[in-house]
Amino acid sequence: MGDGDILILNAGEVGALLSSREEALMQTVAMAYRAHGRGDSSLPHSTFLRFPGSEENRIIGLPAYLGGDSNIAGMKWVSSFPANTLKGMDRASAAIILNSPETGRPEAILEGSIISAKRTAASAALAAQALIDGRKAEVVGLFGCGLINFEILRFLHAALPEMGPLVIYDVDEARAHHFKARCGETFDSLEVRIAGGRDEVLRNCSLVSFATTAVKPHVPDLSACAPGGTILHISLRDLSTQAILSADNIVDDIDHICREQTSVHLTEQLVDNRDFIRCTLAEILSGAAPRRAENGIAVFSPFGLGILDLAVSKLVYELAMTGGIGTTISSFLPASWEARK
Repeated sequence: MGDGDILILNAGEVGALLSSREEALMQTVAMAYRAHGRGDSSLPHSTFLRFPGSEENRIIGLPAYLGGDSNIAGMKWVSSFPANTLKGMDRASAAIILNSPETGRPEAILEGSIISAKRTAASAALAAQALIDGRKAEVVGLFGCGLINFEILRFLHAALPEMGPLVIYDVDEARAHHFKARCGETFDSLEVRIAGGRDEVLRNCSLVSFATTAVKPHVPDLSACAPGGTILHISLRDLSTQAILSADNIVDDIDHICREQTSVHLTEQLVDNRDFIRCTLAEILSGAAPRRAENGIAVFSPFGLGILDLAVSKLVYELAMTGGIGTTISSFLPASWEARK
């Protein structure tokens, strides 16, 4: 590419480049977490654009810089409009801009919702792998039968090859049946059962993932959970403060998770401290913290860090450049002011 050119990668191209790369993506996300844990990153708080009278809709800007082998800067601009599903569209849409850390000039624009979903799933699978600590996930439960939990299932299938049967639940029973059918088409010999309620999932599953559109806590406590279980609290606002206080809490970044009325943020406001958060996933991955506390339910609450989007986007960008994939727009950026006539 010439100076001032920019590479555009659409959804089909991004999806094809990331297809069947679950192990590589988990390694990429782990690398990003470790770099962040060492302080080799710059991660301002995400910016939330909300709309008057529309509590559930939002567009979020995630700027970030990731050092180390990635050495990339950029921005994800991602929207979440839950009612889109009623119009036959996905809830989320996104675009990612990659910038050169040497010049600041944009180098690529990538479709971002696929990258966002896969980095979220890779992060969840890494946490599951760490927190179950070598044990078999006897039965896996999923709250929310949408794209994110489907991707999480795909990554769990790669990370935990001996995982047991699946129990799923959604407030929309039709979505649960559609999800079950998609599982049958995608995963050979995976037993899938639709639960009749919340406690049935918590009681029977040693590993549970929440990926819902909840804006307020709806799980009052964890008394129904299997002893020693693990919860991937991906949607961040499902668990009550009582549930959080009773758990072994692991997060991706303490400052970031204590914002925007997440369950962890509500708990901080209630007790006026953050002592209930044991450690970050990066500390576990680097060996600085044990994988689990001695007892209790482990809860991983990831705010979702822009460094993960950058790490995966850099991988996509490099694969595209090597394979000659994408559309290059020549002279997208102007010539220098001195050179213009």
